[in-house]
Amino acid sequence: MKKLETDILKILEEDCRYTPAKIALMLEKTEKEVCEAISRMEESGIIVKYTAIVNGERLSDETVQALIEVKVTPQKTNGFDAIAEEIYRFEEVKSCYLMSGGFDLAVFIEGKSLREVARFVTERLSTLDEVLSTATHFILKKYKIEGTVADSKDENGMRLSVQP
Repeated sequence: MKKLETDILKILEEDCRYTPAKIALMLEKTEKEVCEAISRMEESGIIVKYTAIVNGERLSDETVQALIEVKVTPQKTNGFDAIAEEIYRFEEVKSCYLMSGGFDLAVFIEGKSLREVARFVTERLSTLDEVLSTATHFILKKYKIEGTVADSKDENGMRLSVQP
């Protein structure tokens, strides 16, 4: 990968709202060079998606997020890829990673309630033939999201209470 592309990626990872013109100014390049480099990275799949980091605690939308550790039986011809694909195609699944250690896949899901997440695990995920076991961990609070510190104070500037 060229230095220009590496530099552009660092900037976009920090804040994808930067325009090609601003990036060009930051890197002392022309806007055309930056646009062409970004286009190449999009076409080759280096840049997959541009997204916003959302602090869900500031929203009135009460979604439930969970990390599910999944142990699976890898297939002879496709290893972990085929079962991972089957799992990540579920609408509830936001991310799916092959892991080393005590479990095979880390699956991050989102639902409208604890019951909905539980239903996903019991009725959809655990019923797959290749799934040997699951362990569900509900995300209670996010302190840092994709390298960005989430605001840990409520609207009045007070720390959140841990007592009911």
